[in-house]
Amino acid sequence: MKIGNVEIKSVACLAPLAGITDRAFREVCRSFGAGYGESEMVSAKALSFSDKKSFSLMELSENEHPCGIQLFGNEPSVMANAAKLAKTAGADIIDINMGCPAPKIANNGTGSALMKNPKLCGEIVYAMKNAVDVPITVKIRKGFDDEHINAVEVAGRCAENGADAVIVHGRTRQQYYSGQCDLGIIKAVKNAVDVPVIGNGDVRDIKSAEKMLRETGCDAVMVARAALGNPWIFQILNEYFEKGNIIQPPSAEDKLKIMREHIELVCSYKGERMGMLQSRKQIAWYLKGFRGAAGFRNEAGRVTTLEDMYSLIDRVLEFNN
Repeated sequence: MKIGNVEIKSVACLAPLAGITDRAFREVCRSFGAGYGESEMVSAKALSFSDKKSFSLMELSENEHPCGIQLFGNEPSVMANAAKLAKTAGADIIDINMGCPAPKIANNGTGSALMKNPKLCGEIVYAMKNAVDVPITVKIRKGFDDEHINAVEVAGRCAENGADAVIVHGRTRQQYYSGQCDLGIIKAVKNAVDVPVIGNGDVRDIKSAEKMLRETGCDAVMVARAALGNPWIFQILNEYFEKGNIIQPPSAEDKLKIMREHIELVCSYKGERMGMLQSRKQIAWYLKGFRGAAGFRNEAGRVTTLEDMYSLIDRVLEFNN
């Protein structure tokens, strides 16, 4: 699959997740073969005010390319200027968030609220395409609610105005992440536009990814929550779809080694104190499925240093051997 001039070499990509897909997590997922990853969403308006935290969200590492930076906002000119900043930060792809269901985003007319105004969606894409020579993608939902299922219309508007790919989450904003992903709407978008379409929603394993690809005809799938504590999912999917091989997940020892290296990378970027605070949830996700996981995950919520984590790893291994 090519998104504009960017070649994506595997069928599974990493979805943007606020507070999760920082550069350490993206690097780990890329090391296991994610086709590309996307940053946490970045406020275009905050960038216009030179907000340091927003700029930090756009920091990319050399070994995570191709990588996308996701922007949110609802003013075409502000989004165009933010696109220029994202390009300067090294983005290979710039994604427009038209799907975030969080009230603080949607209530400000951004994220999923943009789907209420297909014309504005097209105008934002047009402004950004004319501002940068980097591929522009849009991440949309099925619609805002059950009375307004308009993914096909929004995707069409965006493609007409230059969007290089469309990512479709098969749920409405009203659903958030509940219920089932509607594969029919992803298929409808795929049939309606001439650019690549990436399916998103409920891709957890080979079976669900294969079903999405088969039933929708989409060009690739985007993995979100299933990658949490499970970045090797990309390797498993790639081995199956590229070679027909079914490989097993890493051993318990290897899972903990991957976790340790991941958290060490976080701390190298953010400092040990902040890194460990932000990594508690990551550690808890990695420990899912281990014997005694409930107690160990409770301990994970109290780690403050790398030494705390190393000690926890030793106890988990001892308990599971």
